[in-house]
Amino acid sequence: MKVINKIEEIKKITEDSKKNNKTVGLVPTMGCLHAGHASLIKKSVAENDLSVVSVFVNPIQFGPNEDYDKYPRTLDEDIKLCSELGADYIFAPSPQEMYPNLEKFSDLTMVAPPYKFTDMLCGKSRIGHFDGVCTVVTKLINITSPDRAYFGMKDIQQLFIIKKMVKDLNFSVEIVPCPLVREETGLALSSRNKYLTPEAKTNALTISKALFAIKSGVERGITDTKLLFDTAMTVLAPSIELDYLEFVRAEDFEPVESITEPTIAAIAAKVGNVRLIDNIIIGE
Repeated sequence: MKVINKIEEIKKITEDSKKNNKTVGLVPTMGCLHAGHASLIKKSVAENDLSVVSVFVNPIQFGPNEDYDKYPRTLDEDIKLCSELGADYIFAPSPQEMYPNLEKFSDLTMVAPPYKFTDMLCGKSRIGHFDGVCTVVTKLINITSPDRAYFGMKDIQQLFIIKKMVKDLNFSVEIVPCPLVREETGLALSSRNKYLTPEAKTNALTISKALFAIKSGVERGITDTKLLFDTAMTVLAPSIELDYLEFVRAEDFEPVESITEPTIAAIAAKVGNVRLIDNIIIGE
């Protein structure tokens, strides 16, 4: 396995592979890889002739008061894991390589998804976040020309928006959703879990427990989302600061008041200074 830092170098490698009728898989990440990322990498390796894992903490998807500077960066460990899993290349560009005029942010061409789907859930408190996500994903797809790109379902809003972008803009890539991966405790795996103290981690466990309580309520026949919300609130630790807990139709992300078809219960909350997200699909 080789680490590539330059756009033109990885571009030539993937273009040559495509010329030789080899399929290319892309796993976009911000590094600090865990078992959730590993599941994506394994799937890419199994389904493609060549697999590229991008490791890039994307500055344009972070707001001014977010954790860009302290976001965990563990490239040496990431290289080891990717090598063990059979990935062929890590693409780890610098911010300057990806955005040569980053200091002139107002001059940067951005890919803006529909406001309808960004003015909700994570987008409400992370203004411009999904513009940054769609821009970097567009660049990574254009650079590596993958047949398939792999995204985890923990970032369920991101997955929905990227799938829509690819469809609307006629990208020649298949977006492959991969199941959310949890610790044995139920906590959704996240690179930000490294920030959690032992006490904070105990409190964070109530986020997934709140979602499981919602699922249990639906299985008992409760369909009213207000009642399901109240059920979740009885489980969530009092010290947790809720950003949102909302119910949207899985097919089109329209808000729902009653569970009559597959629905996503999505949550974001702060545990201390750590913002975590999670979701569960109910009503299937």
